[in-house]
Amino acid sequence: MPLFGNSFSPKKTPPRKWASLSNLHFMDRSTREVELGLDYGTPSMNLAGQSLKFENGRWVSESGSFTGDRRELQRLRKRNQQLEEENNLLRLKVDILLDMLSETTAESHLMEKELEELKQHSQRRK
Repeated sequence: MPLFGNSFSPKKTPPRKWASLSNLHFMDRSTREVELGLDYGTPSMNLAGQSLKFENGRWVSESGSFTGDRRELQRLRKRNQQLEEENNLLRLKVDILLDMLSETTAESHLMEKELEELKQHSQRRK
């Protein structure tokens, strides 16, 4: 004989009241953002005494100009360009070396296979 009987039916839950009694539900999006503080503004950070903000996909100095020397900035840009070119050249060299290695490995395997075939052929003749 079952413990709870044949028909077990829990009490039905009462229907819910209105989802929200707040008037924020009826406000338009811009008003809600202001009321709830969802307008974060532009991200900003302070790095080595330089205050930067993120605008149009780039970090820009809040003072509007770079506080360092313009010649230093040009030198750094030129050095960056040189390093990028060197990096591209090195990547190309690595690709060429990998191609050469794979070609040499394939030739080596073919030569080993031919050598094995010649050994087997010479053993059959003896």
